[in-house]
Amino acid sequence: MKHLFTLAAFLLMAISIKAQESITYQKPPKEILDLVDAPIAPSVRIDDKGEYAVLLYRENFKSIEELSEKELRLAGIRVNPVINSVTGQTYFIDVQIKKVSNDQILKVPNLPKNAKMTGFNWSPDQKLMAFTNTTSTGVELWVLDIKTASVKQLTKANLNNNLGRSFTWFKDSKSLLVSIVPENIKPILDGEKEVPTGPTISSNFGSKAQNRTYQDLLKNKIDETNFEILATAELYKIGVDGSQKLWKNAAMYRGINFSPNGNYVLISEMKRPFSYIVPLSRFPYDVNLYDVSGNFIKKIQEVPLIEVLPKGFMAVQKGMRQLNWRNDQGATLVWTEALDGGDPAVIVDFRDEVLQLIAPFDGKPQSILKVKNRFSNIYWGNSNTAIAVDNWRDDRNTKTYVFNPSNNQQKPVVISDRNYQDTYSDPGNFVTKRNEFSEDILELDNDHVYLIGDGFSEKGKFPFVDQLNLKTLKTKRLYQSKLNDKLENIVNSFNIKKGEILVRIESKNEYPNYYIRNYKKNTLKALTKFENPYKSLQSVHSEVLTYKREDGLDLSGKLYLPVGYEKGKKYPMVMWAYPREFKDKSSAGQVTANPNEFIYPSYGSPIYWVTRGYVVLDDAAFPIVGEGTEEPNDTFVKQLVGNAKAAIDAVDKLGYIDRTKVAVGGHSYGAFMTANLLSHSDLFAAGIARSGAYNRTLTPFGFQGEERNYWEAPETYNIMSPFMNAHKMKYPLLLVHGEIDDNSGTFPVQSERYFNALKGLGATVRYVVLPNEKHGYRAKESVLHLLWEQDQWLETYVKNKK
Repeated sequence: MKHLFTLAAFLLMAISIKAQESITYQKPPKEILDLVDAPIAPSVRIDDKGEYAVLLYRENFKSIEELSEKELRLAGIRVNPVINSVTGQTYFIDVQIKKVSNDQILKVPNLPKNAKMTGFNWSPDQKLMAFTNTTSTGVELWVLDIKTASVKQLTKANLNNNLGRSFTWFKDSKSLLVSIVPENIKPILDGEKEVPTGPTISSNFGSKAQNRTYQDLLKNKIDETNFEILATAELYKIGVDGSQKLWKNAAMYRGINFSPNGNYVLISEMKRPFSYIVPLSRFPYDVNLYDVSGNFIKKIQEVPLIEVLPKGFMAVQKGMRQLNWRNDQGATLVWTEALDGGDPAVIVDFRDEVLQLIAPFDGKPQSILKVKNRFSNIYWGNSNTAIAVDNWRDDRNTKTYVFNPSNNQQKPVVISDRNYQDTYSDPGNFVTKRNEFSEDILELDNDHVYLIGDGFSEKGKFPFVDQLNLKTLKTKRLYQSKLNDKLENIVNSFNIKKGEILVRIESKNEYPNYYIRNYKKNTLKALTKFENPYKSLQSVHSEVLTYKREDGLDLSGKLYLPVGYEKGKKYPMVMWAYPREFKDKSSAGQVTANPNEFIYPSYGSPIYWVTRGYVVLDDAAFPIVGEGTEEPNDTFVKQLVGNAKAAIDAVDKLGYIDRTKVAVGGHSYGAFMTANLLSHSDLFAAGIARSGAYNRTLTPFGFQGEERNYWEAPETYNIMSPFMNAHKMKYPLLLVHGEIDDNSGTFPVQSERYFNALKGLGATVRYVVLPNEKHGYRAKESVLHLLWEQDQWLETYVKNKK
């Protein structure tokens, strides 16, 4: 009977095994298709003075033709060797300029034909923006004049964009340092394979290299050759007037960083040997110091190949790391060194030390700070004031220190000491301003600094501006949003001392728009007037639903009722979630959803199905808690099922759903969750699992938040692996995976082998491979087909289940 039911179900979907292999791209029903095709508002970039807003209109989707272009996967990156650029970038297709003081919008008339623009970057004086344009033959450099709303092409299609950003502004805003592809150097493509001269060999002599499961690593000598060719560039100084001059000969440049005063530049150059077990971020490199004319001064850092690190998320390399410039001084180098040898298992009083070296860089490095946890970052203020942040994953602790960088004998003062997962206690981010070097430094007002926070609490989200006295550590609240029927987010500050901040305001059916708020004068000025493109969702009821797990843990989710909801009627439900690990129940139970958020359907969202007669519980809380010495994953399945049951019980109690017709779905770790729930519970009618990992023995040195390796916790790995429990699968499962998934651990073989296991054991399962798609799906054809697949699955096995 089970086999007859499975066959009948697939006949209902009119898809046989043979048809499945030759099926063309399908489109979802009109209700969903109309939402997908709706226009989207532009991205907004505003200068620090608040004078001009740059509106960037992006493409909604790529085409499958674009995703089918040539691609090489090398050392953890994916590049198109024909145009010398990383693949998968989001392109902007139009640019407009708006003056903040009025409603006039200026169109930019001379944009490149069939524009595919990206990498927009302000000049230091913020009068210009440089950007790249991608053509069929390569990547060009262009510059946008903000005041005149005009653009100018600076180079041919010869930029080397294979390692990311291919240009950096000189501090005078008149020139850029640009990575150019050397002439007459081409990679070895398919059909040009060299005859091998020997085998490929990797060795290890006793060291423990417990690396995560990386994608797209080098595999052979041809890969090595191709990577070196594609990573090699010449550096040219290119003026905004179009002048060009060779600045430095060809090398594998991985980073360029000008000093705040513009007199020096740090350049990191990658070198051999390469590795077959770690990506390029751990390849060896040198960091050299040059003057602004390109003359070599000295070698600052020499980093070896890092194939072996101590075990743990907080493990770091020995020696210098996070080498950078002090933002508040013209030319002072600053970096961090581990005091525990980079090994989190070593017990020490201080984990990291911050040091500096002042120009002309021939003296002895000075220690300016030691921190208890692993160093994170510094907000520079002036010669006597700076604020540092550290964190430690094991106990989720983060500390913030105010210290005197000119006097290491003066003990740092801890401003805050908290659990970084405790959202309700988050004091916010420090407000910065641009200094004379066009670098961000603390907005200091005598002994005061300012913070902007999200303002989450049990009552909701109410963003705030605080003033903190660094001497007394007392805080004064200057502003807090009081909007109850709308959601306000503080984007940044224009002039915090005058009370001017940039905010974004939205509601359930009011599209997010930008405003300038002066909280001292109590004024609000509209900056943009974007229309709501999703009119069909305007009447949808949404709320933040709070409920409790069986063990008393507070949970929440965003609940949406169907379009045209009829009171008293029982509807099918789609629940979408993503598990997260916590070290305490208090943080795990906090609510960060907001009932006033605009209802925005992105391609991966389940919200589309409110138009198809479903209740939707989105972003349902699925905390996995392990307090003290307890590991969260040791009770993963039990907590997973407890979270799901609590969510269904809560919605069912309100009378909205037929609890026999509930589907569960998720992407990545959410897909892993879905497969586990269908195997270990009787709560769901069917599931949708996209781009997941199902066999944890294929990620033996840790996954997600799990630090233990397989041999340390084999029972946990096996119990958590849906593949190991494929014989327990009871309900229909739709598996979807991008053909060339680039995410660590979620190789397509994970879905392939899991499907074969389920098929061999007689489960009802469908496996959809989206051609040329990565971990996230980009082509419009793929997205529409995905929505069709999901809709068909839900209609067959949930709404109309037998």
